[in-house]
Amino acid sequence: MTVAVILTAICADAQVGRRFYVDAGWQFNGTVSNSFSDNASGWGGYVEGGYYVLPRVAVGAFASFNTNNEYFPKQTYDTGDGTSVTTDMYHSLYQVPFGATLRYRFAWKKVQPYVEAKLGANYAREYELYSTFGARDSQWGFYVSPEAGVVFHPFNKSNLGLQLSAYYSYATNRSKAFGIDGLNNLGFKVGLSF
Repeated sequence: MTVAVILTAICADAQVGRRFYVDAGWQFNGTVSNSFSDNASGWGGYVEGGYYVLPRVAVGAFASFNTNNEYFPKQTYDTGDGTSVTTDMYHSLYQVPFGATLRYRFAWKKVQPYVEAKLGANYAREYELYSTFGARDSQWGFYVSPEAGVVFHPFNKSNLGLQLSAYYSYATNRSKAFGIDGLNNLGFKVGLSF
């Protein structure tokens, strides 16, 4: 009888909330060691979901996007063919990483701190925009990202919660045209958890 009571208590504690999660929200991203567009930007979003195969371990998938823009004031640029042009310029770096996740949560109560690893692909497109013309390049790369965060479920018997996390990511994207040899990013995310 005592064994049955202990097993029931363990199983009841292991099933707090649903076994799956869906997180979505806003993403703030800054590029690191990138001379093409090194401004941080809040032009981003994310969605991810997973299933807890064990009470603390989940596997899932993710997708996100972010855009980093940098403005360069008017100056004279050499076009390479013996002519020059005087104009201002924008650099725009657009990234779309997606792939698989592995999450470990330290607790499965109302407050759920976690660490997560992401592996996948990263599509990147770079724009160099002048007042009357522009240039662009795009490429694919391998993507890896560690993340640490917390999910807070304030309501009893509801899976609705708030998510806050910070991340670092690296993608192997390369562009000879724009001098990019890998993409390093730092950022944070704020969103809802379902």
